[in-house]
Amino acid sequence: MQPGDRVRVDRGGVTNEGVLLPSTTRDHLVVKLDGGYNVGIDREAADAEVLEFAVREVDPAETDDDGDETSAITFDEDLPTVSLISTGGTIASTVDYRTGAVTAQFDAEDVLRAVPELAGRANYRGRVVANILSENMEPSIWRELAEAVREEVEAGADGVVVMHGTDTMQYSASALSFTLDSPVPVVFTGSQRSADRPSSDNVMNAVCAVEAVKADHAETLVCMHAGPSDDACALHRGTRVRKNHTSRRDAFETVGAEPLGLIDYEAAAEAGAEGDAVDAAIEWNRDPRPRGETGEGTVSVAPDLDGDVELVKFTPGMDSAAWDYLDDKDGVVIEGTGLGHVHTDLISRIEDLVDDGTVVAMTSQCLAGRVCDRVYDTGRDLLDAGVVEAGDTLPGTAKVKLMWALANVSDPADAMGRDLAGELTEESQPWR
Repeated sequence: MQPGDRVRVDRGGVTNEGVLLPSTTRDHLVVKLDGGYNVGIDREAADAEVLEFAVREVDPAETDDDGDETSAITFDEDLPTVSLISTGGTIASTVDYRTGAVTAQFDAEDVLRAVPELAGRANYRGRVVANILSENMEPSIWRELAEAVREEVEAGADGVVVMHGTDTMQYSASALSFTLDSPVPVVFTGSQRSADRPSSDNVMNAVCAVEAVKADHAETLVCMHAGPSDDACALHRGTRVRKNHTSRRDAFETVGAEPLGLIDYEAAAEAGAEGDAVDAAIEWNRDPRPRGETGEGTVSVAPDLDGDVELVKFTPGMDSAAWDYLDDKDGVVIEGTGLGHVHTDLISRIEDLVDDGTVVAMTSQCLAGRVCDRVYDTGRDLLDAGVVEAGDTLPGTAKVKLMWALANVSDPADAMGRDLAGELTEESQPWR
């Protein structure tokens, strides 16, 4: 049997039929079923029969002198240069057929092999900053990521795509929004479903992200499915986006407004493949930040982050002792109820934190609207205790912002009430 053969495999009374794929281990057979899913089968316990030879062309990966897999990337002077930075996640993952789990294993060049639709759209440079599942993301990696983007842009990249797991993508996008002032687009993308699934969103998201960084803007964005169909990707500003569903492909939403823009998949894919400008495929709902000039010295980076910041959610009946771990923290962001409230008995506890030098910022658990602690007595008492209103800043974004403000500005409490990277509307009115 060779990869590409059509096989029938019997094991334990179960029969699977499909195309044999390459396997990362000699102990398992990997078969792509007709429905599009892959299955791993213990080779020793299986009875396999070849039904047709070479029904599908499966090219082996090229290897270097040491036997490591390589990918040949050709350069075209007429194409823009896009840097692909990998941090891991489902878009750069594969299935471990011994356990059935999805694991982050690929580097950025593997993504090019896995998504051949990217070929010919740009000159690519691949770079690995981390190879983790996104729940393991840490502020130290955000600092490395900001520095990596700076180096790529100063080396001439016309745009940067960050491959990232979806669970914490909104935090990382916020972090780069605050730490980085780039003249070119930085677009985060990922996938909700791994490449072996027929409903995978990895190809469309990757293609749209590459085309989005070729467009005429300099935003830090999250590019993911705009709806359940494969017709468009939404372009969300990094400080206003939130993952609002655990598994849907259109899990990401801009809170309080329409996405900054929409990119038509078919139009973008066709334009990019033919070398045409992709801007016509993007419908901007608000004017994006304009693209600047690239080259040495054009990127401003302030990567320092204060890691001693916590985000705490108030819930009715919570024990005030649960807040004891906040003592001596440099900053605390509270998710209050409604307009920004907590139980009256907690106000003195918060006042003690402020008196000890902790910056305490208030956000709301509500998904839309802004904090206003001047309406009810509890809110006024919180203001008297020294709490800072964070307006309509999303709680997760507020945490990242406070981490950055404590490390980079002289008055972080004041900064929490000002818009720094599109995270805060200055007035209580509908978004334009």
